[in-house]
Amino acid sequence: MIQAVDHINLVVSDLERSVDFYTEVLGFQETQRAYLEGEWAETIIGLKGIQANVVYVVAPAGEPRLELLQYQSPLGVSISATAIPNTHGLRHLALRVDDINEAVNRLRAVGIEPVSDPVTVPTSVITHEIGHKILCYFHDPDGVLLELTEYRHGRVPE
Repeated sequence: MIQAVDHINLVVSDLERSVDFYTEVLGFQETQRAYLEGEWAETIIGLKGIQANVVYVVAPAGEPRLELLQYQSPLGVSISATAIPNTHGLRHLALRVDDINEAVNRLRAVGIEPVSDPVTVPTSVITHEIGHKILCYFHDPDGVLLELTEYRHGRVPE
């Protein structure tokens, strides 16, 4: 039934700040902008008086795209518990990189401190066909939990 993941929606508090973060810091490419309002949007979303701006960005390797959406009406709220890894629901997006140390250094250079330094997942837990996994978490400007992921072949460091 399902063919692919089409997009992932992130509701943001400041659209241009988020566009800058995802494009300038993380390297996504902006592909489209749209303005949402009207009965069709209200029907789909289940809220009245929808007015929202959306920017679509995509990673250099392609889809799925991220849909960065800022509501002008009705205004939403930020719930700090959504930034905590064990809160129920969609908790993080994992972004694959070629060099996790370089990516972490780039984040730190713009004032974004990861939750920890990169950590290698023990091979006793899992090894993927494309190699062993090295990862670390960080947050976007709205507190959305993101993960950097690098896969490496070869011996896992002790």
